[in-house]
Formats: sequence, structure tokens, C-alpha cells
Amino acid sequence: MPTETASQVQRVTAPQPGSLERGIDILLALSAATRPLTLSQLCRNTGLPKSTAHRILGALCSRELARRVGTGYLPGELLETMAGITRARVPGTRKVVLPYLLYLYETTRQTVNLAVPSGLEARYVERLYGHNRVRSRSDGLDRAPLHCTATGKALLAFDPRLRQELLARGTFERMTRRTIINLAGLERELAQVRRHGVAYSQEEYTEGVACVAAPVFGPGGRICMSLGVAAPATGAPLAKLGISVRGAAQAISAALLGA
Repeated sequence: MPTETASQVQRVTAPQPGSLERGIDILLALSAATRPLTLSQLCRNTGLPKSTAHRILGALCSRELARRVGTGYLPGELLETMAGITRARVPGTRKVVLPYLLYLYETTRQTVNLAVPSGLEARYVERLYGHNRVRSRSDGLDRAPLHCTATGKALLAFDPRLRQELLARGTFERMTRRTIINLAGLERELAQVRRHGVAYSQEEYTEGVACVAAPVFGPGGRICMSLGVAAPATGAPLAKLGISVRGAAQAISAALLGA
């Protein structure tokens, strides 16, 4: 009768990973992703059965360590806060970008937002404002939908993959009476953004708030962030703000290239 080798015995008796190890594997996979991962993708990345991964994801989502975005998953609020995941996605350094944000605020005296894509949302990683800041739905959340914000439109217009993922939905949530909720309307809007290099949102996300944004490109020539200014909708000099925002975004792009 054949005798088992030591390696065979070791493989048979090695302990199987527990729920903690499996949960860590899922969190590591989510942390490394730049787009939402579907359940199938997470299973391929971790080697976990679908039923096991689904059960663990449910627990992680309930504790804000993961979150559902469309049909996929991303790191949750608590995990991003603990690990600084969102800020790590910003190319360059805060030291490079911040002077331009400060200059834009001094020039406009309006709320300045720097956003990165996070799933199918715009995630605000820097915000500068004074005592008279304009109030928005995104206050306290630091994230907002892509389809109805200027920073989101700037990201969508120059990121084909992100645009494809969002447009696959076909229709979009109405936030105000001015929100663009149909595919054709949003496509026309994004074409204008690509043509002029500036995105606008006039009371589409929050009543009484108008926003202007422009894309920021990284060393590879791909969009990595969007820079925006939010102001009161009544009397906001949108054309003048657009010139200031686009100029600052171009300066940041050049600085990131140099860095």
C-alpha cells in the first residue's frame, strides 16, 4: 500500500481559512480596485465560493467596510476613513495641488472642490470655502452623483470607461426639476464638455446652487480628477468662473506632469 508523503499529509491537514481571513482577502481586493468589482470578479480574485463571498460582503456592507455601487462593490466609508484609500487615488501630492486650489479660492471667493471618481460617484477629496459657503446636498457626505454635478460631468466626459458604466443605466435619478435624467440629454451635455473643456451644473443637484468644473489630467494624459467651483445660482458669473476653473485645472495638470 503506497505511503503518503509529508507534503501530502500537510495539504490534507492544513487548516482552512476562517471568516476573518476571507474577509481580509475581500477587503484587500476592494482596496486595490479603481472600479467597482462584481461578485464574480471578487470570487476570481480571492478564490472564494460565491455563496461565501456574498455572505461576507453582506456583513462588511452592514459595518460600512464595503458598499454596493450598482452591480459591484467598493471600499466602504469606514474603510476609506481608516486607510485613507480615497486620498491615495489622487495622483501627485497634496503639496503640488493645494496652492492652485488656494489661488482659485482667492480668485473666486466661492467653494472650491477637487473630486476623483469613486465607483459611479464623484468623491470630494479637497474642499475650500469661507464663511459664506454655498450649501449643497453633498455637505457632510463629500460625494455626489456623476450625472448631475459639474465635477461628475467633467469626469464622465473624458473617461470613456466610466461613461460607459454609467450610461449603461439608461436613466438617472432626478435630484431637482433641472436634472438631466435621459441618456440622449446627458450625451449631448458631455459632448459640449469635451468641446469646451468646461462642465456646468445649474441647479441640477441642489436648488439654488450652480457649479463649474474642468478636468485634471495626470502624467499619462488620462483624466484623474476634476476641479470645480460652486456658487449661488442667482447672479453667478458662470462664464468668468469657467475661465478661472479651466485655467487652474490646466495648471494642476502641468504641475502633475512635472512632478
